[in-house]
Amino acid sequence: QVQLVESGGGYVQAGGSLRLSCVASGLPFSSYAIGWFRQSPGKERECVAAVSRGGGYTNIGGPVKGRFTISRDNDKSTMYLQMSRLKPEDTAVYYCAAQSGTSRRDAGSYTANSYNYWGQGTQVTVSS
Repeated sequence: QVQLVESGGGYVQAGGSLRLSCVASGLPFSSYAIGWFRQSPGKERECVAAVSRGGGYTNIGGPVKGRFTISRDNDKSTMYLQMSRLKPEDTAVYYCAAQSGTSRRDAGSYTANSYNYWGQGTQVTVSS
């Protein structure tokens, strides 16, 4: 059974930092591109960052470019999202996801429907 379990969410003041983690089990982690998505009430789920199977290629969404960094540790089957200079508009539920069938240079899709497995989500709240 495939499981993706996020942690690290919480409440932070604007300008602060958080690091999200997502531990995967039940799948060959290094064979999957991975992504972090977020969704706030009334909005569609959007991709904030994605990284290739080996970690060498990344896609970072425009609203978070320069503030968020995605990384992965295949030995630990874990992915990370380092979030810095957080803004109130970053408030959302954050999800990790895994995408199969990608090449080694494919950083992962921005499209949620491309992903095969999802975590349950972790809430991030940024106060002004």
